[in-house]
Amino acid sequence: MTALSVNVNKIAVIRNSRGGNEPDVVRAARTCLQAGAHGITVHPRPDQRHIRTDDVLALAGLVAQQQVELNLEGNPFAPARAGYPGFLALCEQVRPAQATLVPDSDGQITSDHGFDFARDAARLAPLVAALKAMGCRVSLFVDAGGAGLDQARAMGAERIEIYTGPYAEAHARGDAVAALRDCVTTAEQARSLGLGVNAGHDLSQANLGEFRNAIPQLLEVSIGHALVSEALYAGLEQTVHNYLRILDSRV
Repeated sequence: MTALSVNVNKIAVIRNSRGGNEPDVVRAARTCLQAGAHGITVHPRPDQRHIRTDDVLALAGLVAQQQVELNLEGNPFAPARAGYPGFLALCEQVRPAQATLVPDSDGQITSDHGFDFARDAARLAPLVAALKAMGCRVSLFVDAGGAGLDQARAMGAERIEIYTGPYAEAHARGDAVAALRDCVTTAEQARSLGLGVNAGHDLSQANLGEFRNAIPQLLEVSIGHALVSEALYAGLEQTVHNYLRILDSRV
């Protein structure tokens, strides 16, 4: 079965809009895990617009207690600044099971593209090595249909995460064939190189089943925005159950 890692960034967005500690990020993550989620994902950004360093530390304690995985996402090239020690320094503190490297700039609302390996491989390689020395499994964010997976493998990455935003947009238009084919091709190429395959971004209950059925080798999906949005109507526990049923079905 494909693992579900719930991204709780949006819980922190709501909290930060008002201040204080409600809704409680750790309580939300605990609810997801009690409902059967296999892990928790967070993507702290240097501007601390949602998940903060103190959240990462608290969530690391929760996942250790629950014996599940923490997937820490971030841009390894972003410099440290007040309140944010830098991605590798944060990984050094909490030792996540998985470090997912994402090439997002400070000004991006959300991640919207994968690495350009022709440009970034030389800078990425020592960072991948450093994360692996910490005991982290390293995953690299990639575009479906993009080039350079052989470079990702050569630098020591163990997984890729396919950026599924274009697939989700195409699915919403009712014409996902080409976008899904790009995802399948990338997944097959990754597996042929010995890379595990994760996926994430704009996956939802509406489009996840088709995606999962097309890529049987899919190891993990990290889902946040859609899951939290849907939970406003159905409740967090029920929504996690809904996703787990989709991942466990073969319809």
